[in-house]
This record gives sequence, C-alpha cells and structure tokens, in this order.
Amino acid sequence: MTEAFLQYVWQHQLAGRQFITTDGRNVSVVRTGERNHDAGPDFFNAHIVIDDIEWAGNVEVHVCTSDWKTHRHSQDKAYNNIVLHVVYEHDTEVLLENGKSPATIELKSFISPDILERYDTLMRKVDDEIIACADSLPKVPVFVRDSFMDRLLVERIEGKTEVVSRMLEESRGGWEQTCYWLMARYFGGRVNALAFELLAKSIDPRLLARWKDDPLRIEALLMGQSGLLNESFRDDYPRMLQGDYSALRSGAGLTPIEGHLWKFFCMRPLSFPTIRISQFAHLLSESSNLFSTLLTMDNAKEIIKLFNQTASDYWTNHYQFDVLTEKPTPKRVGTAQAMSLIINAWVPLLFVYGKAHGQQKYKDQALDLLHQLPAENNSIIRMWKEVGMTPDNAAKSQALLQLKNNYCNKGRCLDCSIGYHIIKNK
Repeated sequence: MTEAFLQYVWQHQLAGRQFITTDGRNVSVVRTGERNHDAGPDFFNAHIVIDDIEWAGNVEVHVCTSDWKTHRHSQDKAYNNIVLHVVYEHDTEVLLENGKSPATIELKSFISPDILERYDTLMRKVDDEIIACADSLPKVPVFVRDSFMDRLLVERIEGKTEVVSRMLEESRGGWEQTCYWLMARYFGGRVNALAFELLAKSIDPRLLARWKDDPLRIEALLMGQSGLLNESFRDDYPRMLQGDYSALRSGAGLTPIEGHLWKFFCMRPLSFPTIRISQFAHLLSESSNLFSTLLTMDNAKEIIKLFNQTASDYWTNHYQFDVLTEKPTPKRVGTAQAMSLIINAWVPLLFVYGKAHGQQKYKDQALDLLHQLPAENNSIIRMWKEVGMTPDNAAKSQALLQLKNNYCNKGRCLDCSIGYHIIKNK
C-alpha cells in the first residue's frame, strides 16, 4: 500500500462517497477537493458532510493514522483546517496543532480487493523492456486510448520546448537565429548535438547569408570554425577549404571551436560530422532566412525536400578528409534524418512560436505536420506494436514514446488514463 495509491483512490472516488468515521459518525463526500502537489495538505477545498453538518476545508491522506505523527503534522498550524483524515489503516489517535482531533475514516474495508490486485499487478511489472498493462490493453476502449494520446502528444512537444526556450532567451527573441542554432544542434544528432550547436553559435548567421549562393564558401566557413581543418591534408579539396577559410577568418575575426569536441567513434559513417557539416552548409545556401522559409510551409513532404540536402561532391568518395572510400555514394540527408529534424527541431519551434504570439494556427500546423509524417520505427514503437498499439503516423508514435518513457517506465500508472481505466474496471 502506498500513499500515492490512496490519494488516487480518494481523488477518483474509487472507494465510494459514503463512509463511517473511526468514532462512528456518518460521512458523505460532496467534493473530494483539489489535489495539492506541493507542501501542505493533500487536497484543498473539499466539501464533506459529517452527521448532517457541512464542512469545507482540506483533506490529508496517509497509509496509517500514525503517519500523522511521523510527519509531525501535530506541530504544524497549516493542518488545523483539516476536515477529514483519510487512512488505509487506523492504528492510533492523533491531534491537530490546536489540540482538536480530526475526523478520520479508514478505507481498508471500502476499497475493492480487485482494484488493489490490478494496481499491484501493474506495479510489479514496471520494467523498461515490457509494457506492464499489455494483457489488459484490449479491454481499454479505443476512445480512452485515443483521447489520452492527444494529451501525450502535446506533453511530448512541450517537453522539447525547453531547448527552444533556452536558445530563444539567449538570442534575445531572435527567431531566425534560434532556428539556425536549433537546426544545427539536431543536424549533429545525439552524439554531436553540443558541438554542432557551438559551431553554429561561433558564426554570425549574417555572415553566412552573405555567401548564401555559394555552398562551398559556407562549407569552408563551417569546416574551418569546426576545428576540423587544423591539420595538414593531401587532398586538394580540404586544402582549398583551408585557403578559403583563412581569407574569410582574417576578415571576420573568427575563432574556431576545439576540433576534439567532435565524435566519430562508434558512429555510422553517414552521421560523421564531416558529412553533416557539408549537408548543413548546402541547407543554409538554399535559404539564408530558414525560419521565414519554413514558416510558409505546411506540407511535410515539402519540408523534407528542403532538408534532404546532398553533401559536396568530394564526400561522394569520402567520409573523412584524405580517406578514400571503396564504394562511391552521394551523401544525402535522407528521409529519416529529415523527418527527425521536423519532429525534434521544427515542430517544437513552430509550437513555441504559435504560443508566444497567441496564434493557434501555428500550434495546429505543428501538430498537423506530425500527422502527415509516417510513424517512427524504433525499439519502443516495435514494443507497442507487439501489444496491438500500432501507430499510423508520427503524432501517434511520438505520443507512444511519451507514454513509455514518462509513464510506463516510471510506474506512473496512476497518472495514466489507460492505467486508470484498467485499475478501475474489471
């Protein structure tokens, strides 16, 4: 038995509305109160009737009555307005700070054993590698699942806006600059995100805009600022980049970041920073005002086409400078990476933009882009598919990722609409 479960039972009235206090008085619950997640009583503004006398005040919930003493509530004036003490097991008498005894009800005999069993079953199965409620999912109505998915999707997007907000504050509200930094960060992938962000911040986007029609000049700027040109090369291409960068650097007073920040080890060659930097250079040459350009696009395929840039010709035969590959291949961003940029960078930024300007159409546009994209394919989504929850678009797969990572893995079945339905219903 946990206090969290008892709070859940009380909040959702799973034990009913009619009780008897430990001293024999009749209790009728008109309103359970508002859940308090901060310090103080568990529920505010409850409406309780005890022996025909109406009470308005707060409710405190404990596993045992003696927890009142353990938590030292008898010494805290904040608990003097408790109108009802709700416990699973009554094991002692307690007093308020003002010397009065709070009305107490014991829930043990009012909670259905089935509800306890279903809750316990879910808690015992909490595991990163499984879905705890897999066996019960078919019994959950589709409308319950779908409505919760909509909420989870918004939660997922809002969780990603932390990075956006940080960059927006750092850029002093500059949407173009924030977009440039954000896209750079996600071009780097999980491993090189920070290095790519530092690279982007080391170059004023206005300088890049000056060379918007010359992707090779932009690539020279980015490669030079990345610190990856700070060595001797055999091939003409990196030596040409060095020459261009040297001329640009002296005129703009640039300082490159440390080359050791970049990670190549244990990565797919297509994700090497050299390849990603070249692709990013071509994206910037396509649109010097990337944010403004994206803001006009409401079609996911159109955005994928913009993001799906190809690295310079040199990289067709290389993944790293001076290292020739056996199989020449044009190094395109690819649909999967372009989708990732939309999901992780553009959608959160667009959502924040709509929120900041009070324009629902941009928030709706962000959600609509996810509905246009196909569902992602990763280990968590495959896990959901195995239990019959197959997403048909990225909005659904993003919601399922939120559900697994932020609810299932943390044992938050009590905060989950699906878990609530399973616990409450046979």
